[in-house]
Amino acid sequence: MGLSTSEQPPVRQVLVLRALGLGDLLAAVPALRALRRRLPDHRITLACSAELADAVATIGSVHRLLPTTAPGRSVPERLIWAGRPPDIAVDLHGSGAASCLPLRALRPSALLAYAEPCGPPWLPEEHERSRWCRLLDWYGLPADPGDLAITVPDTRTSAPGAIVIHPGAEAAARRWPAERFAAVAQALHRCGHRVVVTAGAGEGHLANSVAVQAGLPPGSVVGGTTDIPFKRLAALLAHARAVVVGDTGLAHLASALGTPSVVLFGPVHPRLWGPPADGPHRVLWHGDPDGDGRPGDAHGQQPDERLLRITVEEVLDAVNTLPPGPARRHRLTGTDG
Repeated sequence: MGLSTSEQPPVRQVLVLRALGLGDLLAAVPALRALRRRLPDHRITLACSAELADAVATIGSVHRLLPTTAPGRSVPERLIWAGRPPDIAVDLHGSGAASCLPLRALRPSALLAYAEPCGPPWLPEEHERSRWCRLLDWYGLPADPGDLAITVPDTRTSAPGAIVIHPGAEAAARRWPAERFAAVAQALHRCGHRVVVTAGAGEGHLANSVAVQAGLPPGSVVGGTTDIPFKRLAALLAHARAVVVGDTGLAHLASALGTPSVVLFGPVHPRLWGPPADGPHRVLWHGDPDGDGRPGDAHGQQPDERLLRITVEEVLDAVNTLPPGPARRHRLTGTDG
C-alpha cells in the first residue's frame, strides 16, 4: 500500500551558491549539469542574480532560482531560504570560509566546498570550469568540464551571419582600446561583412563610438542603455558568423553556443578563463607562457599592458582563420557566399 499524499517523503533539496555574473554562471554549467545528472531525485536551487533568470532557464539543469545579490563579486551576507534545511549545499562561489557562511547558516545536512576540512585543495592556476568539476569529483559526483553547451533560444535575430564585436568589459584592464575595435570593424565592413557592435548597460557611448569610427551604417549597435535581454543576445551570437570579444561574459556565451570567436586576453592567462581548446576559437594573449597565470589585475583601472600588445592586424588575421562553426547552418550573404 502506497503512502498518502500527506505521508510522502519530502523532496530532497540541493542549494547551489553562484551569485556572480553571466560568464561565471556559464563557467559553472558543467558542474550544474553534473549535479542534475548525479542527483536525479533532488531539486536543485541556484542562488544567483534574478537578472540571470533567462540564462539559468536555458542551462536546463536548475529547477529554481533563488534571487540573491551582493556588491561586485562579494559574497551575499544572507540567503532567504524557506522550509527545512537543504539536504546538500554546494559552494560554487568562492575559495574560502566566507562563501560558506551563508550556506552553513542554513544548516544543510552536507556542505560541498573547498573550505571544508574534508574538501579538496584550492588550485589557483586551475581553469574555472575544471575547478568546480574537480570539487564535485572529490565528493563522488563525476563532472565533465567539456559539458558546457547550452540550447540555442528559439528567438529570431535581425542580423544572421553578422560578425559581432563586443568592445566592453567590466573592468578597464580587460578593455581593448575602442579605436582598435573600430579599426577591426571598419576593415571587416569594407570587406563586405555585416558588423554588429553589442553593448551592455552603460556601454552605449563606447559601442556608438566604435560604430561611428568604423563607418558602420545606422542600426549597427545593439544594446547600451540596458543589458541586451539574454534570449536576444544568445540568438544573435548563435547565428553569428563570428564574435570578436575581450575576456568577458560574452566570450563564455560564444563558447557555450559553439560560435567561432576571437578572444582577447590581457591581465589573466587564457588557461584560467579561456574557451575550450577543441572549439572554433582563437585566443590572443601576449604574456609569459611560463608565468603563474595571473600576471595582472583583472579589475584594474587601466588597460593591461599584455592586452595592449595585441594588434589590429592580429585580430583580423585570427578572424580570417576561424574554422566553420554552427553559425554556418543558415545561408550567409556578402563575402560568405
